[in-house]
Amino acid sequence: MKYIQDLREGDFIKNEIYLCRSKRVLTGKSGKEYVSLVLQDKTGTVDGKIWDFSSEIGQYEELDFVHIDARVTSFQNALQLNISKIYKSREGEYYPEDYFPKTDKDVEEMYNKIKAYIESIKNPSLKVLMESILIKDQDFVKKFKDHSAAKSVHHSFMGGLLEHTLGVVKMCDFYAANYPIINRDLLISSALLHDLGKMDEISPYPQNDYTDDGQLLGHIFIGACMVSERIKEIPGFPEKLASELLHCILSHHGELEYGSPKKPATIEALALHFADNTDSKLQTMTEILNSNDPKVDWMGYQRLFESNVMRSSKGKE
Repeated sequence: MKYIQDLREGDFIKNEIYLCRSKRVLTGKSGKEYVSLVLQDKTGTVDGKIWDFSSEIGQYEELDFVHIDARVTSFQNALQLNISKIYKSREGEYYPEDYFPKTDKDVEEMYNKIKAYIESIKNPSLKVLMESILIKDQDFVKKFKDHSAAKSVHHSFMGGLLEHTLGVVKMCDFYAANYPIINRDLLISSALLHDLGKMDEISPYPQNDYTDDGQLLGHIFIGACMVSERIKEIPGFPEKLASELLHCILSHHGELEYGSPKKPATIEALALHFADNTDSKLQTMTEILNSNDPKVDWMGYQRLFESNVMRSSKGKE
Protein backbone atom coordinates (compact mmCIF):
# COMPACT_ATOMS: atom_id res chain seq x y z
CA MET A 1 0.00 0.00 0.00
CA LYS A 2 1.20 3.50 -0.84
CA TYR A 3 0.55 5.58 2.26
CA ILE A 4 -0.35 9.23 1.83
CA GLN A 5 2.66 10.40 3.82
CA ASP A 6 4.90 8.68 1.24
CA LEU A 7 3.36 10.34 -1.83
CA ARG A 8 5.62 12.64 -3.84
CA GLU A 9 4.89 15.05 -6.64
CA GLY A 10 5.13 13.27 -9.99
CA ASP A 11 4.21 9.82 -8.64
CA PHE A 12 1.54 7.83 -10.44
CA ILE A 13 -0.49 5.58 -8.18
CA LYS A 14 -2.50 2.70 -9.61
CA ASN A 15 -5.29 0.74 -7.94
CA GLU A 16 -4.53 2.08 -4.46
CA ILE A 17 -7.35 2.09 -1.91
CA TYR A 18 -8.17 5.10 0.28
CA LEU A 19 -11.08 6.17 2.44
CA CYS A 20 -13.21 8.84 0.76
CA ARG A 21 -13.43 11.28 3.68
CA SER A 22 -15.54 13.83 1.81
CA LYS A 23 -17.00 14.32 -1.66
CA ARG A 24 -18.29 17.54 -3.23
CA VAL A 25 -19.34 18.48 -6.73
CA LEU A 26 -18.14 22.04 -7.41
CA THR A 27 -18.14 24.47 -10.32
CA GLY A 28 -14.87 25.88 -11.62
CA LYS A 29 -14.21 29.38 -12.95
CA SER A 30 -14.94 28.13 -16.46
CA GLY A 31 -18.41 27.03 -15.39
CA LYS A 32 -17.53 23.34 -15.70
CA GLU A 33 -18.32 21.00 -12.82
CA TYR A 34 -15.68 18.85 -11.14
CA VAL A 35 -15.50 16.56 -8.10
CA SER A 36 -13.41 17.51 -5.07
CA LEU A 37 -12.49 14.72 -2.64
CA VAL A 38 -10.59 14.38 0.60
CA LEU A 39 -8.92 10.97 0.77
CA GLN A 40 -7.56 9.47 3.97
CA ASP A 41 -5.41 6.71 5.39
CA LYS A 42 -3.86 6.37 8.83
CA THR A 43 -0.97 8.66 7.89
CA GLY A 44 -3.06 11.65 6.85
CA THR A 45 -5.30 13.15 4.18
CA VAL A 46 -4.84 14.46 0.66
CA ASP A 47 -7.10 16.40 -1.69
CA GLY A 48 -8.21 14.69 -4.89
CA LYS A 49 -9.77 16.21 -7.99
CA ILE A 50 -11.80 14.55 -10.73
CA TRP A 51 -11.93 16.80 -13.78
CA ASP A 52 -13.45 14.22 -16.13
CA PHE A 53 -16.63 12.55 -14.83
CA SER A 54 -15.91 9.50 -16.99
CA SER A 55 -13.19 8.68 -14.45
CA GLU A 56 -15.96 7.59 -12.06
CA ILE A 57 -16.46 4.05 -13.30
CA GLY A 58 -18.48 2.94 -10.26
CA GLN A 59 -20.86 4.44 -7.72
CA TYR A 60 -19.28 5.59 -4.46
CA GLU A 61 -20.12 8.01 -1.65
CA GLU A 62 -18.50 9.70 1.33
CA LEU A 63 -16.98 7.24 3.82
CA ASP A 64 -16.67 4.53 1.18
CA PHE A 65 -13.32 2.89 0.51
CA VAL A 66 -12.36 3.58 -3.09
CA HIS A 67 -9.87 2.29 -5.65
CA ILE A 68 -7.82 5.14 -7.13
CA ASP A 69 -5.63 5.68 -10.21
CA ALA A 70 -4.10 9.15 -10.05
CA ARG A 71 -1.16 11.41 -10.78
CA VAL A 72 0.31 13.18 -7.75
CA THR A 73 0.53 16.90 -8.47
CA SER A 74 1.08 20.04 -6.39
CA PHE A 75 -1.26 23.00 -5.96
CA GLN A 76 -0.46 25.96 -3.72
CA ASN A 77 2.41 24.01 -2.12
CA ALA A 78 0.18 21.07 -1.16
CA LEU A 79 0.02 17.65 -2.78
CA GLN A 80 -3.09 16.84 -4.76
CA LEU A 81 -4.29 13.79 -6.67
CA ASN A 82 -5.40 14.24 -10.27
CA ILE A 83 -7.69 11.20 -10.44
CA SER A 84 -8.10 9.29 -13.68
CA LYS A 85 -10.04 6.32 -12.29
CA ILE A 86 -12.14 5.74 -9.20
CA TYR A 87 -14.62 3.13 -8.02
CA LYS A 88 -15.90 1.68 -4.75
CA SER A 89 -13.91 -1.08 -3.08
CA ARG A 90 -15.54 -4.24 -1.83
CA GLU A 91 -15.36 -5.48 1.74
CA GLY A 92 -12.35 -7.73 2.18
CA GLU A 93 -10.16 -5.77 -0.24
CA TYR A 94 -8.77 -3.55 2.51
CA TYR A 95 -7.84 -3.56 6.19
CA PRO A 96 -9.74 -0.78 8.05
CA GLU A 97 -6.85 -0.30 10.49
CA ASP A 98 -4.75 1.04 7.59
CA TYR A 99 -7.07 4.02 7.22
CA PHE A 100 -7.67 5.44 10.68
CA PRO A 101 -4.95 7.20 12.67
CA LYS A 102 -4.21 5.37 15.90
CA THR A 103 -2.18 5.95 19.03
CA ASP A 104 1.38 4.65 18.83
CA LYS A 105 1.15 3.56 22.46
CA ASP A 106 -0.08 0.22 23.79
CA VAL A 107 -3.79 0.60 24.51
CA GLU A 108 -4.02 -2.21 27.07
CA GLU A 109 -0.95 -0.97 28.89
CA MET A 110 -2.45 2.52 29.14
CA TYR A 111 -5.78 1.13 30.32
CA ASN A 112 -4.07 -0.96 33.00
CA LYS A 113 -2.46 2.24 34.29
CA ILE A 114 -5.89 3.85 34.41
CA LYS A 115 -7.14 0.90 36.49
CA ALA A 116 -4.15 1.25 38.81
CA TYR A 117 -5.02 4.89 39.44
CA ILE A 118 -8.61 3.89 40.20
CA GLU A 119 -7.33 1.28 42.65
CA SER A 120 -5.28 3.98 44.41
CA ILE A 121 -8.39 6.07 45.21
CA LYS A 122 -9.20 5.79 48.92
CA ASN A 123 -12.56 7.57 49.08
CA PRO A 124 -15.15 4.77 48.83
CA SER A 125 -17.80 6.82 46.99
CA LEU A 126 -15.37 8.06 44.34
CA LYS A 127 -13.87 4.60 43.95
CA VAL A 128 -17.29 3.00 43.39
CA LEU A 129 -18.10 5.71 40.82
CA MET A 130 -14.84 5.21 38.93
CA GLU A 131 -15.21 1.44 38.90
CA SER A 132 -18.83 1.61 37.73
CA ILE A 133 -17.88 3.74 34.71
CA LEU A 134 -14.35 2.74 33.75
CA ILE A 135 -14.11 -0.91 34.81
CA LYS A 136 -17.47 -2.64 35.17
CA ASP A 137 -19.24 -1.12 32.15
CA GLN A 138 -17.45 -3.11 29.46
CA ASP A 139 -19.30 -1.53 26.52
CA PHE A 140 -18.33 1.90 27.81
CA VAL A 141 -14.72 0.82 28.36
CA LYS A 142 -14.40 -0.52 24.81
CA LYS A 143 -15.70 2.74 23.39
CA PHE A 144 -13.38 4.71 25.70
CA LYS A 145 -10.33 2.77 24.53
CA ASP A 146 -11.10 3.32 20.84
CA HIS A 147 -12.27 6.92 20.87
CA SER A 148 -10.34 9.98 19.73
CA ALA A 149 -10.02 13.06 21.93
CA ALA A 150 -10.75 15.58 19.17
CA LYS A 151 -11.83 16.06 15.59
CA SER A 152 -8.49 17.76 14.96
CA VAL A 153 -5.69 19.56 16.84
CA HIS A 154 -4.59 17.17 19.64
CA HIS A 155 -5.05 13.42 20.14
CA SER A 156 -7.34 13.22 17.10
CA PHE A 157 -6.74 9.50 16.59
CA MET A 158 -8.12 6.20 17.82
CA GLY A 159 -7.01 5.72 21.41
CA GLY A 160 -6.47 9.47 21.72
CA LEU A 161 -9.02 9.93 24.50
CA LEU A 162 -7.41 7.18 26.58
CA GLU A 163 -3.92 8.60 25.94
CA HIS A 164 -4.96 12.16 26.81
CA THR A 165 -6.85 11.06 29.91
CA LEU A 166 -3.84 9.13 31.19
CA GLY A 167 -1.56 12.10 30.48
CA VAL A 168 -3.81 14.43 32.49
CA VAL A 169 -4.13 11.93 35.36
CA LYS A 170 -0.34 11.55 35.59
CA MET A 171 0.11 15.31 35.80
CA CYS A 172 -2.63 15.62 38.42
CA ASP A 173 -0.96 12.90 40.49
CA PHE A 174 2.24 14.97 40.37
CA TYR A 175 0.39 18.09 41.51
CA ALA A 176 -1.25 16.22 44.39
CA ALA A 177 2.11 14.82 45.53
CA ASN A 178 3.68 18.28 45.58
CA TYR A 179 0.78 20.30 47.00
CA PRO A 180 -0.63 18.41 50.02
CA ILE A 181 -3.59 20.79 50.31
CA ILE A 182 -5.05 19.14 47.20
CA ASN A 183 -7.66 16.42 47.69
CA ARG A 184 -5.89 13.75 45.62
CA ASP A 185 -8.89 11.43 45.32
CA LEU A 186 -11.07 14.25 44.02
CA LEU A 187 -8.42 15.47 41.57
CA ILE A 188 -7.57 12.02 40.19
CA SER A 189 -11.28 11.20 39.82
CA SER A 190 -12.04 14.44 38.00
CA ALA A 191 -9.05 13.88 35.72
CA LEU A 192 -10.32 10.40 34.85
CA LEU A 193 -13.77 11.75 34.00
CA HIS A 194 -13.08 15.24 32.63
CA ASP A 195 -13.35 14.44 28.89
CA LEU A 196 -15.77 11.49 28.83
CA GLY A 197 -18.35 13.75 27.18
CA LYS A 198 -16.24 13.63 24.03
CA MET A 199 -17.53 10.11 23.44
CA ASP A 200 -20.92 11.66 22.62
CA GLU A 201 -19.59 14.98 21.30
CA ILE A 202 -17.57 13.33 18.51
CA SER A 203 -18.69 10.36 16.44
CA PRO A 204 -16.38 7.31 16.22
CA TYR A 205 -14.25 6.58 13.17
CA PRO A 206 -14.63 6.66 10.22
CA GLN A 207 -16.58 9.91 10.73
CA ASN A 208 -14.72 11.34 13.75
CA ASP A 209 -16.86 14.46 13.43
CA TYR A 210 -19.09 16.51 15.70
CA THR A 211 -22.49 14.98 16.47
CA ASP A 212 -25.62 17.12 16.75
CA ASP A 213 -25.31 17.04 20.54
CA GLY A 214 -21.64 17.86 20.20
CA GLN A 215 -22.45 20.99 18.23
CA LEU A 216 -25.42 22.01 20.39
CA LEU A 217 -24.23 21.05 23.87
CA GLY A 218 -20.48 20.37 23.87
CA HIS A 219 -18.49 17.74 25.72
CA ILE A 220 -18.23 19.64 29.02
CA PHE A 221 -21.99 19.79 29.55
CA ILE A 222 -22.49 16.28 28.14
CA GLY A 223 -19.80 14.85 30.42
CA ALA A 224 -21.14 16.57 33.53
CA CYS A 225 -24.62 15.21 32.81
CA MET A 226 -23.21 11.74 32.18
CA VAL A 227 -21.34 11.71 35.51
CA SER A 228 -24.28 13.22 37.38
CA GLU A 229 -26.54 10.40 36.20
CA ARG A 230 -24.00 7.81 37.33
CA ILE A 231 -23.70 9.47 40.75
CA LYS A 232 -27.46 9.16 41.24
CA GLU A 233 -27.11 5.37 40.92
CA ILE A 234 -24.80 5.22 43.98
CA PRO A 235 -26.69 5.26 47.29
CA GLY A 236 -25.39 7.77 49.81
CA PHE A 237 -22.97 9.57 47.50
CA PRO A 238 -22.09 12.79 49.40
CA GLU A 239 -23.80 15.84 47.86
CA LYS A 240 -20.91 18.24 48.46
CA LEU A 241 -18.40 15.79 46.97
CA ALA A 242 -20.65 15.36 43.93
CA SER A 243 -20.80 19.14 43.45
CA GLU A 244 -17.02 19.47 43.79
CA LEU A 245 -16.45 16.70 41.24
CA LEU A 246 -18.94 18.13 38.75
CA HIS A 247 -17.43 21.60 39.23
CA CYS A 248 -14.00 20.25 38.21
CA ILE A 249 -15.50 18.85 35.00
CA LEU A 250 -17.50 22.00 34.24
CA SER A 251 -14.52 24.34 34.73
CA HIS A 252 -11.67 22.32 33.24
CA HIS A 253 -11.23 24.62 30.21
CA GLY A 254 -10.49 27.40 32.66
CA GLU A 255 -12.20 30.33 30.96
CA LEU A 256 -15.76 31.10 29.91
CA GLU A 257 -14.61 32.00 26.39
CA TYR A 258 -13.01 28.55 26.04
CA GLY A 259 -16.29 26.75 26.69
CA SER A 260 -16.29 26.28 30.46
CA PRO A 261 -19.63 27.35 32.00
CA LYS A 262 -17.74 28.02 35.25
CA LYS A 263 -14.22 29.21 36.06
CA PRO A 264 -12.20 27.12 38.54
CA ALA A 265 -13.22 27.88 42.12
CA THR A 266 -11.34 25.10 43.94
CA ILE A 267 -7.70 24.14 43.95
CA GLU A 268 -8.57 20.76 42.43
CA ALA A 269 -10.46 22.43 39.57
CA LEU A 270 -7.51 24.76 38.96
CA ALA A 271 -5.04 21.88 38.97
CA LEU A 272 -7.21 19.91 36.53
CA HIS A 273 -7.40 22.90 34.20
CA PHE A 274 -3.61 23.30 34.22
CA ALA A 275 -3.06 19.59 33.59
CA ASP A 276 -5.59 19.45 30.75
CA ASN A 277 -4.19 22.59 29.13
CA THR A 278 -0.59 21.39 29.45
CA ASP A 279 -1.20 17.95 27.98
CA SER A 280 -3.30 19.25 25.09
CA LYS A 281 -0.89 22.07 24.18
CA LEU A 282 2.27 19.95 24.38
CA GLN A 283 0.64 17.18 22.33
CA THR A 284 -0.41 19.76 19.73
CA MET A 285 3.15 21.04 19.52
CA THR A 286 4.42 17.44 19.27
CA GLU A 287 2.06 16.72 16.36
CA ILE A 288 3.16 19.91 14.56
CA LEU A 289 6.83 18.96 14.90
CA ASN A 290 6.25 15.34 13.86
CA SER A 291 4.24 16.30 10.79
CA ASN A 292 7.01 18.40 9.27
CA ASP A 293 10.38 17.63 7.72
CA PRO A 294 12.80 16.96 10.62
CA LYS A 295 15.48 18.94 8.75
CA VAL A 296 13.34 22.09 8.76
CA ASP A 297 13.78 24.36 11.79
CA TRP A 298 10.83 26.71 11.43
CA MET A 299 7.30 25.29 11.23
CA GLY A 300 5.61 28.55 10.23
CA TYR A 301 2.98 30.57 12.06
CA GLN A 302 0.70 28.43 14.23
CA ARG A 303 -2.59 30.12 15.10
CA LEU A 304 -3.10 28.17 18.34
CA PHE A 305 0.21 29.41 19.74
CA GLU A 306 0.16 32.79 17.96
CA SER A 307 3.79 32.18 17.08
CA ASN A 308 6.10 30.96 14.34
CA VAL A 309 7.09 27.62 15.90
CA MET A 310 10.73 26.48 15.81
CA ARG A 311 12.19 23.00 16.25
CA SER A 312 14.65 23.00 19.15
CA SER A 313 18.00 21.19 19.12
CA LYS A 314 16.44 18.25 21.01
CA GLY A 315 13.97 17.73 18.13
CA LYS A 316 16.86 17.24 15.69
CA GLU A 317 18.52 14.38 17.58
